[in-house]
Amino acid sequence: CRSSAVAWIKTGKGWGMDWIRERFLGFDRRPIAVDERGEVSYAQFVGMVDRWRDDLLGRGIRAGDRVALIADYHVQAIALLQSLVGIGCIVVPLPTDDDSTLQERLGIACASWMVRVPPGFADAPEAFLFARVEPQAETLNPLLRPLVAGGLPGFVIFTSGSTGKGKAVLLDHGRMTGKFRDKVRDAYRTLLFLKLDHVAGLNSLFSVIFNGGTIVTCDSRQPRDICAAIERHAVEALPTTPSFLTMLLMSGLHREFDLSSLRVINYGTEVMPESTLGGLRRIFPQVALKQGYGLSEMGVLPTRSRDSSSVWMKVGGFGYDVEVRNGTLWIRSEQAMLGYLNAPSPFDAQGWYDTGDRVLVDGEYIRILGRDSEIINVAGEKVFPVEIENVMLTIQNIADVVIRVKRSPVVGQMIWAECVLERDEDPSAFKRRVIAECRKHLAPYKVPGHITISKNEALVGSRFKKMR
Repeated sequence: CRSSAVAWIKTGKGWGMDWIRERFLGFDRRPIAVDERGEVSYAQFVGMVDRWRDDLLGRGIRAGDRVALIADYHVQAIALLQSLVGIGCIVVPLPTDDDSTLQERLGIACASWMVRVPPGFADAPEAFLFARVEPQAETLNPLLRPLVAGGLPGFVIFTSGSTGKGKAVLLDHGRMTGKFRDKVRDAYRTLLFLKLDHVAGLNSLFSVIFNGGTIVTCDSRQPRDICAAIERHAVEALPTTPSFLTMLLMSGLHREFDLSSLRVINYGTEVMPESTLGGLRRIFPQVALKQGYGLSEMGVLPTRSRDSSSVWMKVGGFGYDVEVRNGTLWIRSEQAMLGYLNAPSPFDAQGWYDTGDRVLVDGEYIRILGRDSEIINVAGEKVFPVEIENVMLTIQNIADVVIRVKRSPVVGQMIWAECVLERDEDPSAFKRRVIAECRKHLAPYKVPGHITISKNEALVGSRFKKMR
């Protein structure tokens, strides 16, 4: 497979792997993308990729270049991405809404080029901004050298980082896409919600286009705009986060828009509150609710939910080994990253990776409790935020809540609950009522000792995950 890729790259006509081009051509007139501007077929998309290839080679971009791509989903940006990996580049997707870490990340990835797609110009290739990047180090990161020397495509994905400083994950394109090669699976008209600089976003993209589905894009990720796009384009699949789905329930917008085209909602990236899952089951009885699981370091694993109303799931399958050690999930996989560009290897001598996710086990099924890094230690007792959130989301007038840690001179750490209300309520009366309800269902050390009311509409970051 790799030798074939190298041969195609050296001719200047390749796509990295010949099966990808052949598959796209086989889908022919099927629409690969649709938005308010219209539809683009797979045949037209192949033409876009070929034109981008000629453009890239004309600019002097070659196999082995590390190209930072600052773009959101649009068929032209996706065609550019496909052409970059096709000629053997290592693509570094970066966020469109945060330049604060741009220079640092360009240096870590040893970027040689940067491409920025200006907002509002995604369908105008002539407006894409290309710039050479001066190297910030004299030598190439050793992990990059085999890909660069072989002209093999890859990705550098930056994790969000629990401390704010993300790790640079180096991924092999062949490992990432190999699982799509042997079999064409069911394809849906899918709204791409998870961002392009996120491994789950890339996996969603590949799952659609390598199986002949149609991507739907939306310039906004606010619930009203997402619902309007679902109605307008008859979206069938929505991969998203539990936090966004909680916001959707809070908004009541499912009553304003026709969302009957939905067949599947895939959720992941954080723990799903049981109350949100129950609410989704009530308003979308015809929709399959499927929990996903993935990590930047290990890729997106095959999963199977016990049923649409359950947070229990099976994890793993062909190419993955899964173990639970002392309540923590460990994974080994052929699809694992090549390593971190800015941190030591996290794998043990046998290639196992500690996910840091604490789980419960019931036969073949597991239930995610939360990350080790999220555990709050209250006077020696361990508390998982989602356990408290599950209880508080059932309390009247609480639309959403996030549990955080607050330092305490008495017990070291205490529980801080930040709440979004459905309607205004006297703060003192609200706090007394919440404490009384929590005491009925939670151990004393799990009852929030600090309760605040948020003036924001949501408690999530740009990736629509709760900010703990």
